[in-house]
Amino acid sequence: MKKILVFLFVCLLFISCKSTSSAVNKTESKRENKYVVNHLIETATDNIGVRYKAGGTTKTGFDCSGLVFTTFESENIKLPRSSYEQAKIGKIIKFDDAKKGDLIFFKTNKSSQINHVGLITEVNSNEIKFVHSSTSKGVIISSTKEAYYKNSFVQINRIID
Repeated sequence: MKKILVFLFVCLLFISCKSTSSAVNKTESKRENKYVVNHLIETATDNIGVRYKAGGTTKTGFDCSGLVFTTFESENIKLPRSSYEQAKIGKIIKFDDAKKGDLIFFKTNKSSQINHVGLITEVNSNEIKFVHSSTSKGVIISSTKEAYYKNSFVQINRIID
């Protein structure tokens, strides 16, 4: 009987330690994700001022999806190359649930499909700021309060939980 009680005690101890370990792993994982998100934003914003270049993925010029593609690649996260394909990755998030590090997608110039992407850098109550490469100004930070982006907004995707 004593051996069974000792065995049960050890099992209970192991189970409780295992669940504590799981909580620690979730905390560590969230901390790592926060670091990754901050690094992605830093990497993308380090390119502010770089000119627009169709098909560009380097400091000599970026297109919108090239900026996002290269930025995520810096964290060894492989994304498709086009904004249309990037919009199929991750989980679609409601506008009000957006967070830094999410991708924001648009249909610009009356396009029938997604053709523009940015990386969210800041979220306030009713405004999202995002870094992207615009054809006219190159890599800049814009806002969903700007009529152009408010009217062409389509969706937000979360790649990093």
